[in-house]
Amino acid sequence: MEHVDAIVIGMGPGGETVAGRLLAAGRRVAVVERELIGGECGYWACIPTKVLLRPPEVRREADGAAGVSHPDLDWPRLRDYRDQMIRHLDDSAQARGYRDQGALVLRGEARVTGRDPWRVTVGDTELTADHVVVATGSEPVRPPVEGLADLDSSVVWTNREATTLTEVPERALVVGGSAVGVELGQFLARTGSRVTLVQRGPRLVDREEPRLCELISDQFDRDGVTVHLNTEVSSVTRDGDGVSATLDNGQRVRTDVVVLATGRRPRADGLGLAEAGVELERTALRVDERCRAAPGLWGVGDATGRAMFTHVAKYQGRVVADNILGAGRTADYTAVPRVIFSYPEIAGVGLTEAQARDQGIDTVTAEVDLPETLARPWTHDTEPRGTLGLVADRGRGVLVGAWAFAPMASEWIHTAALAIRAGLPIAVLADSLPQFPTFNEAYLVALEQLEP
Repeated sequence: MEHVDAIVIGMGPGGETVAGRLLAAGRRVAVVERELIGGECGYWACIPTKVLLRPPEVRREADGAAGVSHPDLDWPRLRDYRDQMIRHLDDSAQARGYRDQGALVLRGEARVTGRDPWRVTVGDTELTADHVVVATGSEPVRPPVEGLADLDSSVVWTNREATTLTEVPERALVVGGSAVGVELGQFLARTGSRVTLVQRGPRLVDREEPRLCELISDQFDRDGVTVHLNTEVSSVTRDGDGVSATLDNGQRVRTDVVVLATGRRPRADGLGLAEAGVELERTALRVDERCRAAPGLWGVGDATGRAMFTHVAKYQGRVVADNILGAGRTADYTAVPRVIFSYPEIAGVGLTEAQARDQGIDTVTAEVDLPETLARPWTHDTEPRGTLGLVADRGRGVLVGAWAFAPMASEWIHTAALAIRAGLPIAVLADSLPQFPTFNEAYLVALEQLEP
């Protein structure tokens, strides 16, 4: 039985971050992956969605740019580039790269079979290690819809089928109105599908400021997306080559595909951790501020159930690697940016106004219509749209939240993210000198409205 310094179970962005840092520090590392090295993000989520969203976005930007004709969308070329970016679902080069760095690469399901030292079995291979890192990610939640289990993946899509599609369906029913539902719904609508979106709650993107729901709902009207709020899908049945769905308001929707965008669940169960005496929180690995679940056992990414974003997984990976290497580092989840790559983009960071009030913060807010106050939106688009909102703590004189609905918001939301994380005084932010003309100037306009 071979002994290694660390075993990394799951090689998505978080696991890769840990493995890469430990290998660079000269540690003996075994990596375990049951599917593809690179994980959900690289093959079925972050990368393919952003590749697919960009051409419809460019076409919309061209419509708003003076003197530019309407470009055609070449679906076969877009599909080919998507396939190139997801490496044709082939990770052989990545596996070879890790072996070249000295890692032991194991394929298959891992199971923790003991501790002191930690023992992990993968197929016929058994290893012991000083450290085990659980980075097994998450999986889609399938809602309890009557008849759903009787339909196959040709007509019921998760993000995987949606982001690896070969042909754009004529009709699509998207179930769920959070980030995945908004992105996939807008992509399908802008590439020719007749899209119906069903959201069980009263708002789209219901974890963000209510104003963002109003703004994206208006954009969906412009895109021709039919939205049903406070509605659920009661049942689905096969209807020829497609599906007939019955909503709980009695309406029926005929569609070619049902796209499930109903959330994800951590996937830390099934590893034998409970049998090894490790406490799980439902299906998530409970970790402390150092991302440690037990002595020598660590968790990163979606498997921990903490802020399930790729950038958080990579951050936790850095924290875990530094701790294994003796640095003694803790994780701080203050001001994690959240972005939906719609058009315009939706971005948020920190607390919403309601969350701040729930925490007893004496809040003051500001909202700025960007085309009314800035030059940049008009140089970007002949019919510009955009809004920035800020939430501040009146007593401390600092920002505690920000949100935006505007082009490239994914880039300039980081001004607010850094300010919130560092606790920069509003007076310091208001005395900054943003480049002209930029969207970032909106912060100065919004800050002048605050009275902390």
